[in-house]
Amino acid sequence: MLTVRYFAGARAAAGGVSSEQIAAGSLEELAQIVTARHGERLGLVMKSASFLVDGLTCHDRQAALPVGATVDVLPPFAGG
Repeated sequence: MLTVRYFAGARAAAGGVSSEQIAAGSLEELAQIVTARHGERLGLVMKSASFLVDGLTCHDRQAALPVGATVDVLPPFAGG
């Protein structure tokens, strides 16, 4: 199981859920599961989001996720 934490627009797209437990082996699998669970709006966010796995940036959506990891979903932020 993973702990998935949603921030900003990702949280809004997940219907206000801030975190949840999900069984997934990769970021790609995680994206599929949360899209099925919360809808296409979150699926679109997942396509452009950045991810932290246990606090470290992860760009490889096919890489194996460690059991018990915390995955932070960070949508693109605007600002200056």
